[in-house]
Amino acid sequence: MEVFGSVYLWTLASVVWLAVSVSLRYDPIRSDAYIQKERSSPHESTIHYLWERPLKRVRVRNTNRSTHCYLSHVISMLSLSKTLLSPTLLLLISATSVVSFQAHHAIRTIETRQRGTPARGVTSTALNDSSKPYDLAIVGAGVVGALAAVTAAQAPFHKRVILIDAPTASGTLQSPSGQDLSLGGPTGLFSKALRDTSKRIKVSTLRGMGLREDSVWNEIINSCVDLAASNSEDIERQLDMAGVTFLQGFAAFADSGGTDNLVVSQKDGSSSIVKAERVLLATGSQPFRPGGVPFDGKRVFDSDSINGLSYLPKSVAITGSGIIAVEFAKIFRNLGADVTLIIRDQVPRNALMKIGLDKDVAATLVADLIRSGIHIERGAQAADFEVPTSSDRAPIRIALEAKGGGPRAPGLRTELKCDAYLAAVGRKPNTGNLNLNAAGIQVDEYGGVLVDSQLCTTANAGNVYAAGDILGRPFLASTGVAQGKASITSMFGEMFKDSGKSVPQCEDGDTSCIVDGIASAGISFDPASLASNPFAFPTGVWSSPEAAYYGLSTQQAKDMGIDADEGMALYAECLRGRVFSPNGLLKIVFEKPAGRILGVHICGDDACELIHYGMELVKGRRTVLDLTDSLYSAVTFHEMYRIAAQAALDQAGARKRRAAAGLALAKRNRQVVQK
Repeated sequence: MEVFGSVYLWTLASVVWLAVSVSLRYDPIRSDAYIQKERSSPHESTIHYLWERPLKRVRVRNTNRSTHCYLSHVISMLSLSKTLLSPTLLLLISATSVVSFQAHHAIRTIETRQRGTPARGVTSTALNDSSKPYDLAIVGAGVVGALAAVTAAQAPFHKRVILIDAPTASGTLQSPSGQDLSLGGPTGLFSKALRDTSKRIKVSTLRGMGLREDSVWNEIINSCVDLAASNSEDIERQLDMAGVTFLQGFAAFADSGGTDNLVVSQKDGSSSIVKAERVLLATGSQPFRPGGVPFDGKRVFDSDSINGLSYLPKSVAITGSGIIAVEFAKIFRNLGADVTLIIRDQVPRNALMKIGLDKDVAATLVADLIRSGIHIERGAQAADFEVPTSSDRAPIRIALEAKGGGPRAPGLRTELKCDAYLAAVGRKPNTGNLNLNAAGIQVDEYGGVLVDSQLCTTANAGNVYAAGDILGRPFLASTGVAQGKASITSMFGEMFKDSGKSVPQCEDGDTSCIVDGIASAGISFDPASLASNPFAFPTGVWSSPEAAYYGLSTQQAKDMGIDADEGMALYAECLRGRVFSPNGLLKIVFEKPAGRILGVHICGDDACELIHYGMELVKGRRTVLDLTDSLYSAVTFHEMYRIAAQAALDQAGARKRRAAAGLALAKRNRQVVQK
């Protein structure tokens, strides 16, 4: 019986040993196959790994583990042949093999998180012990920071990069487990997701089906979360494949003034030190909050906290007349809300013209706002707020006064009521918590970090760079990404720089040389050049309909002393436009008499896509005559380029064609109303 008992226990011990041995053939390091299920705090995460493939990326050796497993197997064999060991000892040895594996597994998980991208919300305490500094530390994991990290980590640079981002803030763009889905997304990710959702989900239809308001809103938000999750997962995959380390925490320069160490603090008060030879600041921007507005993130919002909207408002009041205000006004109107825009100017299109939109494009956008039922309070400002705290969401009362406290304009209401209020009055660089003064980094009067033409700051050691909204205007994701890549080249790639391709310098205030030099010169991505050069980037307004432009408007060209004119095509003049966006237009600005194209301005469906062809026309020094000879696919929006070019060459005939198209459109609109 003693031999039989030993055989039985030996078999049991061998099975345990075999299970551990097989497990040790696989490595649960973070890879593309990991799934993050939940997070209990910003510093803890439960990770479920898929055990589908053997270790490929990192081999972690542990002599003690291997020796222990081998010893347990040998002793078990001895027990079979001579029954030298007691059954209790056999089980003890096998159990310690399992404990050894678990302990090593925990250590290995911490180590591999330094090598690859850690799970969101996980902080590696081993960073304090790292003796080798990173080649680059990037602060801010928006679209600028994330793509800059991938650029630096991949060919041809192959740098060791750590990406640091603030812990997840509350908001709508979170997974059910609380994971931040804004990773690698632009500032307006929520508005873009909400815009696309508002075009696909018909709120009136859902309400007609008898769905409750909270059910309708949940359907909308779930769609937004799906769109954001797709982007976040793709960015995580890129960071992981590039070998970028990710760390969540609040980064700042040390009080000592050194710029090769970053202090990364956590919400619980703990901190770690990240050593890096170079630092890239890409913390983005934050909304400007006017005084006197009781922001609470529940009923009264700015353009960031609106992400936390938890209900479908029936009425919305928005202060602002720029891109953000117009975008949200159309979004909420498409979602069935009554929308009121509160603007300080008496002429709504003036604010849009100040940011570069052509006067006709701006007028078309404003006309669309009015046509869709959005009410505009002109020459007004919100003076006082009464925000109920009851759970039944009683209406907010907003007292209105004339701009600057002057005389009231005719028709200006004294008070309006709404379910939600949004202040969309601009943004400012997000630099407040970085301790820039200690590092010797200077900012301008608006808080934007000052940099040179290589995007290097005024830091004491000359090793700190900045890119994106933290620099100030133009607050666009596209220019921020370009700045991020340019800063990486400035840091690490002398051989990749475009020598001699900066924006042409004009003398005596004459800016026409920019037009003459744009075809042969590249673009300098420092803020001064971006802000002053109309050829540096295309601008898109993601309203509905979209608006976009590149290059000069007719008035800008004339102000520069250029003999300029324009040719315009209505969407209603081409077949596709008549069906999908009859109220839109496309305008070409050209120089006389050569006909060289200086700018393109569009308002209508797919404007933000169509503008890139217009950009190539300007950069390629194409003429309106070239366009009349070009062949475009039938039933496409691009036909409008040819129609606009023909209008430039035959102004009188074009006016007659536009008038006829406009009359036909008005007739169709009347027929629709009568039905």
